[in-house]
Amino acid sequence: MLGDIAEDVEVWPDVWESFLTFQALSTQWRVGATGATGLDYNVLHSVMDLIGVNDRATVFNDIRVMEREALIIMHSDNT
Repeated sequence: MLGDIAEDVEVWPDVWESFLTFQALSTQWRVGATGATGLDYNVLHSVMDLIGVNDRATVFNDIRVMEREALIIMHSDNT
Protein backbone atom coordinates (compact mmCIF):
# COMPACT_ATOMS: atom_id res chain seq x y z
CA MET A 1 0.00 0.00 0.00
CA LEU A 2 1.32 3.48 -0.80
CA GLY A 3 0.97 4.71 2.78
CA ASP A 4 3.43 2.04 3.88
CA ILE A 5 6.27 3.33 1.71
CA ALA A 6 8.91 5.12 3.78
CA GLU A 7 10.64 7.39 1.33
CA ASP A 8 11.80 10.98 1.71
CA VAL A 9 10.51 13.37 -0.89
CA GLU A 10 11.26 17.01 -1.55
CA VAL A 11 8.41 19.53 -1.61
CA TRP A 12 9.25 22.76 -3.38
CA PRO A 13 8.62 25.95 -1.39
CA ASP A 14 6.22 27.33 -4.02
CA VAL A 15 3.82 24.40 -3.48
CA TRP A 16 4.30 24.02 0.29
CA GLU A 17 0.88 25.52 1.17
CA SER A 18 -0.77 23.24 -1.38
CA PHE A 19 1.00 20.20 0.05
CA LEU A 20 -0.03 21.09 3.62
CA THR A 21 -3.62 21.60 2.50
CA PHE A 22 -3.72 18.30 0.61
CA GLN A 23 -2.19 16.51 3.59
CA ALA A 24 -4.79 18.06 5.92
CA LEU A 25 -7.55 16.86 3.57
CA SER A 26 -6.26 13.27 3.66
CA THR A 27 -9.26 12.12 5.73
CA GLN A 28 -11.81 13.98 3.60
CA TRP A 29 -12.22 11.65 0.62
CA ARG A 30 -15.73 10.96 -0.64
CA VAL A 31 -16.20 7.26 -1.25
CA GLY A 32 -18.72 5.42 -3.42
CA ALA A 33 -19.26 1.83 -4.46
CA THR A 34 -16.13 1.88 -6.63
CA GLY A 35 -13.90 3.55 -4.05
CA ALA A 36 -12.78 7.15 -3.66
CA THR A 37 -14.54 9.60 -5.97
CA GLY A 38 -12.87 12.85 -4.92
CA LEU A 39 -12.23 15.18 -2.04
CA ASP A 40 -15.02 16.76 -0.01
CA TYR A 41 -14.73 20.40 -1.10
CA ASN A 42 -17.17 21.46 1.63
CA VAL A 43 -14.27 21.44 4.10
CA LEU A 44 -11.63 22.91 1.79
CA HIS A 45 -12.18 26.56 2.75
CA SER A 46 -12.15 25.75 6.47
CA VAL A 47 -8.89 23.86 6.06
CA MET A 48 -7.38 26.75 4.09
CA ASP A 49 -8.44 29.14 6.87
CA LEU A 50 -6.88 26.96 9.56
CA ILE A 51 -3.61 26.62 7.66
CA GLY A 52 -3.55 30.32 6.76
CA VAL A 53 -3.41 29.89 2.98
CA ASN A 54 -2.61 33.16 1.22
CA ASP A 55 -3.17 32.37 -2.47
CA ARG A 56 -6.39 30.36 -2.33
CA ALA A 57 -6.91 30.18 -6.11
CA THR A 58 -3.47 28.69 -6.71
CA VAL A 59 -3.82 26.21 -3.84
CA PHE A 60 -7.28 25.19 -5.11
CA ASN A 61 -5.87 24.48 -8.57
CA ASP A 62 -2.93 22.56 -7.08
CA ILE A 63 -5.31 20.49 -4.91
CA ARG A 64 -7.32 19.56 -8.00
CA VAL A 65 -4.16 18.36 -9.77
CA MET A 66 -3.06 16.29 -6.75
CA GLU A 67 -6.58 14.91 -6.32
CA ARG A 68 -6.74 13.82 -9.97
CA GLU A 69 -3.35 12.09 -9.74
CA ALA A 70 -4.26 10.44 -6.43
CA LEU A 71 -7.49 9.07 -7.93
CA ILE A 72 -5.56 7.62 -10.87
CA ILE A 73 -3.23 5.83 -8.46
CA MET A 74 -6.04 4.68 -6.14
CA HIS A 75 -8.02 3.21 -9.04
CA SER A 76 -5.10 1.60 -10.83
CA ASP A 77 -4.51 -2.15 -10.67
CA ASN A 78 -0.98 -1.58 -9.37
CA THR A 79 -2.01 -0.65 -5.81
